[in-house]
Amino acid sequence: MVDLIASDGTRLNYLEYGDPAGRPVVLVAGFKAPATSWRYQVKPLARAGYRVIALDRRGHGKSEAGEGEPTMERHGRDILDLLDGLDLTDATLVGQSMGGDALWALVAEHGTERIRDLVIVDQTPCMLNSADWPHGFYDYDEGNRDTYFATGIPDPGRFPAKSKGLVRIARLLTSLEVPRGGAPAFTEAELALLNDHARRDWRPVVAACDVPVLFVAGAESEFWPAEHAAAAAALNPLADSVVIARDGHAANIEQPLMFNRILLERLKGTPAG
Repeated sequence: MVDLIASDGTRLNYLEYGDPAGRPVVLVAGFKAPATSWRYQVKPLARAGYRVIALDRRGHGKSEAGEGEPTMERHGRDILDLLDGLDLTDATLVGQSMGGDALWALVAEHGTERIRDLVIVDQTPCMLNSADWPHGFYDYDEGNRDTYFATGIPDPGRFPAKSKGLVRIARLLTSLEVPRGGAPAFTEAELALLNDHARRDWRPVVAACDVPVLFVAGAESEFWPAEHAAAAAALNPLADSVVIARDGHAANIEQPLMFNRILLERLKGTPAG
C-alpha cells in the first residue's frame, strides 16, 4: 500500500506490482470498487513485464474522500496527479465502469500527453437514453434524469445474479466490497458523485480523443446493452470494441481469463503514440 498526495491535499492510496522499469498500466476501478478488485489482472500483467498501478479513487478503498463537491473532473485530476507524481509516460489506462468515465474526465480537462492508449471496460459514454442514443442505462431517460439515481443504483432486472452461476458470483464477492446483508449503503457524497457521473455525455470527448481506445463490453451487462461498445467505437477512427460472452458489467472479474487475454493482446499490439 502506497500513498499519493493529490493536488488538493487529499491522500490517495494505490497498489503497485511488477517491474518498476516496465511500461505502465494504470487500473482504475468503478463505483464503490477498491483497487483490489483488479486482483485477477495484476499478477498476469506483472508476469508479462508491465509496471502495474491500481488506484483507489478518492472515497474508495483506502483513499480519503477529500473536501469539496465530488465530481468526475476531480476524479480525472486525481489520475493526472498519479501520472505526474510517479512520472508515468506512455501509459495504458484501464477504467472499469465509473473508472472509465474518470478517464474521459482526465482526457477532457488535461489531454493525453502521458497516455499511450485507453481501455474502457463496460461503460457507455452516455448513460442517458435518447432517440439518437439507445445505449444508456436501462430505463434512464430525460423524464427521470433527476430522480432515477436519487437513492442508489436501480436494478433494471437484466441478467440477475442467479443467472451468473456460482463461480462468477464467488469472484464478484471476493473482489468487491460487499457488506454483510447484501445491498450497499450510499453516503450523501457517493450519491452526489453517482448522479454527476450518470448525467454526463462523454461522446464529444470520445470523438476527439487522439490516442487509441478499446471499448470492452460484457454481453450480459446488468446496466446497458452490449451494443454500447461498438456504438462508442464508431465515434472515433482510433477506437475499436469487443464483447465478452457470458460476462457481466464487472467484465474483468466475472470472466478474468478472457478479459486478461484481450487486455494482454491489446498491450502487445498497440503502438506507441
